[in-house]
Amino acid sequence: MTDRAKHDAMANAIRALSMDAVQAANSGHPGLPMGGADIATVLFTKIMKFDPKAPHWPDRDRFVLSAGHGSMLLYSSLYLLGYEDMTLEDIKNFRQLGYKTAGHPEYGHADGIETTTGPLGQGLGNAVGMAIAEAKLNAEYGDDLVNHFTYVFAGDGCLMEGISQEAISLAGHLKLSKLIVVWDNNDITIDGKVSMADSTDQRKRFEASGWNTIEIDGHDPEQIEKAFKDAQTSDKPTLISAKTTIGFGSPNKAGTNKVHGSPLGDEELAAAKKQLGWAYGPFEVPTEIMDNWRLAGNRGTKERSAWTERLNAAGPETKGEFERRMRGDLPEALKGAMASYKKKLAEDKPKKATRASSQDALEVLNGAVPETIGGSADLTGSNNTNTSQTKPYSADDYSGRYIHYGIREHGMAAAMNGIALHGGLYPYGGTFMCFTDYCRPSIRLSALMGIRVGYVMTHDSIGLGEDGPTHQPVEHMAAMRAIPNLLVFRPADAMEAAECWEIALERHKQPSLLALSRQNLPALRTEYSSENMCLRGAYTIWGEKDADVVIFGTGSETQLAVEAAKELTNEGISARAVSVPSMELFAAQSDDYKRTVFGKAKARVAVEAGIEMGWSKFLGDTGRFVGMTGFGASGEINDLYKHFGITTKAIVEAARAQL
Repeated sequence: MTDRAKHDAMANAIRALSMDAVQAANSGHPGLPMGGADIATVLFTKIMKFDPKAPHWPDRDRFVLSAGHGSMLLYSSLYLLGYEDMTLEDIKNFRQLGYKTAGHPEYGHADGIETTTGPLGQGLGNAVGMAIAEAKLNAEYGDDLVNHFTYVFAGDGCLMEGISQEAISLAGHLKLSKLIVVWDNNDITIDGKVSMADSTDQRKRFEASGWNTIEIDGHDPEQIEKAFKDAQTSDKPTLISAKTTIGFGSPNKAGTNKVHGSPLGDEELAAAKKQLGWAYGPFEVPTEIMDNWRLAGNRGTKERSAWTERLNAAGPETKGEFERRMRGDLPEALKGAMASYKKKLAEDKPKKATRASSQDALEVLNGAVPETIGGSADLTGSNNTNTSQTKPYSADDYSGRYIHYGIREHGMAAAMNGIALHGGLYPYGGTFMCFTDYCRPSIRLSALMGIRVGYVMTHDSIGLGEDGPTHQPVEHMAAMRAIPNLLVFRPADAMEAAECWEIALERHKQPSLLALSRQNLPALRTEYSSENMCLRGAYTIWGEKDADVVIFGTGSETQLAVEAAKELTNEGISARAVSVPSMELFAAQSDDYKRTVFGKAKARVAVEAGIEMGWSKFLGDTGRFVGMTGFGASGEINDLYKHFGITTKAIVEAARAQL
């Protein structure tokens, strides 16, 4: 039996701290923490496996606050449980610059925050990825080392956003039984009653997607505890529909949208504390209640110690490999494998589409790096993301290394974030470059969190041809390059594709996007270099350093830059071609190196089968751009390049015009 008085006091500590923090900030969402406090109290004190003294313990349960606006629910709980880097000062300075208690939970700001949430539905998508990772690693290492649950706290907004259907249908299909989602079913959104905008039967929706569902009173601790324990024994993912009152305890605002996104106000806050029987000052938690929370926080220490003993007993080889993967370190064999592969490319000089060159590079990488896990949004044959090592990951076999995400670009990208956040795996997945529009919220969060994820975006220009302007990415390169901390690569040939992949794996705190061609491209780099030239971001690929003309090319258009430089040189005009596989990496170079790339050229030209935005830093005030100024068209590739004026002739004329 639950000691109801003890439970209520502990739950009210969450409510009081949350109300006080929002009031002090004069900004925030007190309603969710007040309504969800009973669920959080049961989950954190009786159900979840974790240890505040070892917050990165690999076999901890994960908690995702998908409804990130209710961040004080998480911050209050972390403080009460004894996470050392969540202090009372952080709570008092909620939403203030320089403190860990940002308006929405941000990964890396404090231990116990498993992912950055706020854009609704993203946390749910991340959690699916975490559950995928748990099942995959469990298949490799067994229950002794990997056996934990992923818990999600989601609101109506998370379930209304379209990404939720992509996420839950994938989870149901994969039978991710260790994924448990609590729906804070309080009938309220910012505008008012949910019924104003939605009448979905969420339980039926989840059940139709292959989920187990349970309905409870979200303020009854015994019902909450039973629901969690029942969910743990299900052979499907579980939705717990918890009927709650938003702003529980507020005498005049509970159950209304008035408590959703605004402070209670001094009078209502005092009235709420009185109604809850909380007779303490701002940010004050009595010793007895705090002791009960800290005792609950210490529950996991014994279990973590037992896990550590099992890890040590697994043997040095298993332990070493497990710990390496959890740290995110790459195998030592990778360097040698990549060097041998680059030497082979120098000999073979393959003429291939970079999507095919990417697959060849992945064949090497996947052979040397066992933690890669690939996938595609139903475009495997076009994205070339599978290799001989990547057998399918399925509900019948979680040991596979290739996920068929289905036509779920948004859900795929969010799940890959979750896989990366979980640790122990490197996720990459593919779709068409134009569908970065569908992936963009998740790509942005990858960059914001600084996590290692690989986005394989093929059909990267008008060079895809006949599919036409709906599928031809014109503005997408510029849009992706605009995202801070995202490495965007457009390799020009097989050698650059290999080097870009090597960089992508080595960047621990940056996601990478590889934009790859459908059409075949010639080998431009025909000599082996032990140095990864793409790491410079831009480098001279043909010509002398003090040329009068410098032509910048990227991806499939680099060959045009080289051809134009050769033509000008043959005419007696010294010219040089510069390959630009990554603007971001070039921006990080020293000023001295940048000067060697620009040289003393009198004329600068850049060529890309996309819009000009982003090229001004290369062109200066007088340089010329050869590329797209509008949308593409349906037609054969060679006809399209001529039609839009992206030709060697146009580059040569643009250079001459400046001399």
